[in-house]
Amino acid sequence: MPNASTPPDRCNDVSGRVAPVVDRNRCEGKADCVRVCPFNVFEIGTLSKAQRKELSLFGRMKAFAHDGKQAFIVNPLDCHACQLCIDACPEHALHLAPLTAAESKR
Repeated sequence: MPNASTPPDRCNDVSGRVAPVVDRNRCEGKADCVRVCPFNVFEIGTLSKAQRKELSLFGRMKAFAHDGKQAFIVNPLDCHACQLCIDACPEHALHLAPLTAAESKR
């Protein structure tokens, strides 16, 4: 359910059609997405060793500088495509992608 500060015209799309995708090589875990999302789609967590290995050299350096903290999508089906998270991300590390039929049934 949206919080009181959310503009109603920005978050009235149907949930479960799209979900945010985090560019792991860009995210610095600043949590702006967590703060602006009225549907609790995000949380900040720490990259696993396996996730760190998948990063580019630049991405590994950024992850090291930020203690491996990044945004994680924990409730993708709750996304209403309002793009508040995308607008808030200073690193331009987010975009929306359509959910597959299997993902939208979880």
